[in-house]
Amino acid sequence: MAARPLSRMLWRLLRSSARSCSSGAPVTQPCPGESARAASEELSRRRQFLREHAAPFSAFLTDSFGRQHSYLRISLTEKCNLRCQYCMPEEGVPLTPKANLLTTEEILTLARLFVKEGVDKIRLTGGEPLIRPDVVDIVAQLQRLEGLRTIGVTTNGVNLARLLPQLQKAGLSAINISLDTLVPAKFEFIVRRKGFHKVMEGIHKAIELGYNPVKVNCVVMRGLNEDELLDFAALTEGLPLDVRFIEYMPFDGNKWNFKKMVSYKEMLDTVRQQWPELEKLPEEESSTAKAFKIPGFQGQISFITSMSQHFCGTCNRLRITADGNLKVCLFGNSEVSLRDHLRAGASEQELLRIIGAAVGRKKRQHAGMFSISQMKNRPMILIELFLMFHDSPPGNPSISSWDPLHVQGLRPRMSFSSQVATLWKGYRVPQTPPLAQQRLGSGSFQRHYTSHADSDANSKCLSPGSWAPAAPSGPQLTSEQLTHVDSEGRAAMVDVGRKPDTERVAVASAVVLLGPVAFKLVQQNQLKKGDALVVAQLAGVQAAKVTSQLIPLCHHVALSHVQVQLELDSTRHAVKIQASCRARGPTGVEMEALTSAAVTALTLYDMCKAVSRDIVLEEIKLISKTGGQRGDFHRA
Repeated sequence: MAARPLSRMLWRLLRSSARSCSSGAPVTQPCPGESARAASEELSRRRQFLREHAAPFSAFLTDSFGRQHSYLRISLTEKCNLRCQYCMPEEGVPLTPKANLLTTEEILTLARLFVKEGVDKIRLTGGEPLIRPDVVDIVAQLQRLEGLRTIGVTTNGVNLARLLPQLQKAGLSAINISLDTLVPAKFEFIVRRKGFHKVMEGIHKAIELGYNPVKVNCVVMRGLNEDELLDFAALTEGLPLDVRFIEYMPFDGNKWNFKKMVSYKEMLDTVRQQWPELEKLPEEESSTAKAFKIPGFQGQISFITSMSQHFCGTCNRLRITADGNLKVCLFGNSEVSLRDHLRAGASEQELLRIIGAAVGRKKRQHAGMFSISQMKNRPMILIELFLMFHDSPPGNPSISSWDPLHVQGLRPRMSFSSQVATLWKGYRVPQTPPLAQQRLGSGSFQRHYTSHADSDANSKCLSPGSWAPAAPSGPQLTSEQLTHVDSEGRAAMVDVGRKPDTERVAVASAVVLLGPVAFKLVQQNQLKKGDALVVAQLAGVQAAKVTSQLIPLCHHVALSHVQVQLELDSTRHAVKIQASCRARGPTGVEMEALTSAAVTALTLYDMCKAVSRDIVLEEIKLISKTGGQRGDFHRA
């Protein structure tokens, strides 16, 4: 460590040369008479000199496999202003008492120690780091640390537009924004809060202030957002974004299973089918991302392959949790409390020995994906904010279960790429579109919602005329025997292995009688819980896809289409629900349609029960089914 003062002197020299020349102009903007090329060569020579004469990297931050840990992530808080289903266990997360969290001075003390030993990049995480009142001051204090080259933040983006000008002035140099969907209604469903347009405004503000690239983190989860891969990639055409697709990872409480994970290879194949000319970019040392660029596009896309192709061999990251524990591996359950040693009066050398011992115990690589899912670890919210879906259902990669054009209500139909272009036009973020309303002859407003899983350009939102069921066709065959019991009366699953694949369609309905008070609040979208129609609609779509997990003897069906429609009936103070499902296979989809309608109705009850419990669910029934050996069914 004796050579470190020389390293610091050279670093100061490099920083001063990078800031100005004799005239006060930046080196990259040469003095009069000096060519830009000469200035660039001078800066390159200085950097080469620093590399050749730099002190050996700190032994305390070098593990037994020679990995040098120059990147520190510090969690500023466990709290968050969103309530994401995928970030914390179903039963919630007990937060650490404030007295046990790191104080600002303790954070800066640890940061100063790590930077002194060679850390040159610090990223602030959470919870949501931007809800910490003194976050701007923390960034400003970190900026003063000699040798720290990069200060980044990972945020959900809700507060970013408001705080970013101050943060940039304080010294923030890199931004990662977590965003898992480009559909406002789906965003609200996932995070249980409004805020989609605030996040978009934050991304716009980062671009406006010159951050390049602005990194957008998207955790890809089967059954939730894998159908948005191409839409996210398309954003990089005209924007300096690095959209980073992250494999879904297991943490305590998020009920990870392999079927929910969309692998790097599968994601890459999807993008390549759309853009065969996709180019692989060189990987930086210690990078966690595999970067690609579509020729002619301004930005790029990346894949973080923590599960299918780990990058443990070049890992240079350490983490400090909000309560002061050092984690040397994100997936490891081993932690050491730096807070306790700090408060016990440990000296700098004692802290370094503790840190060095922890780093020295770091394993060559984390366990495989199946082993990780069985390990006890913190929920992600207690490590750092990371978007992962909670208990998303398995599905078929070919299923596209969301149509953002319909989820948002009645809007002019256009392609999603056109909608994205409109959203970003002029880097302006539009106001939240008003809920579509259609004036009826009675003079009241009626809200319609429909959710499609395919792109039928001629489909209509639910209207009184659309309730007529399909006309019957084919013979009406019935059976006098129950097919789900054996000869001895025991429950048995039907063997459909020898049945031919046919196109199957089923439509079911339900009615929820809300009463006048709850009906008015739903109609005006004034419920405290949020938009009851949107949430119920999304619940219906999800329920259809997990029917086999709810009804014991149902076969799993790879649905190709799910549609949930809701209509307000002002004469009965009711919501009429119609759910339709389509698939090609050896078994019908009437259970999927019935489950979708029933869960939509139950969700409406849940959204409105605080206002009134005098709510009646009725008329849950099959309207029609087509396909299969037993013929078609049509309810008169």
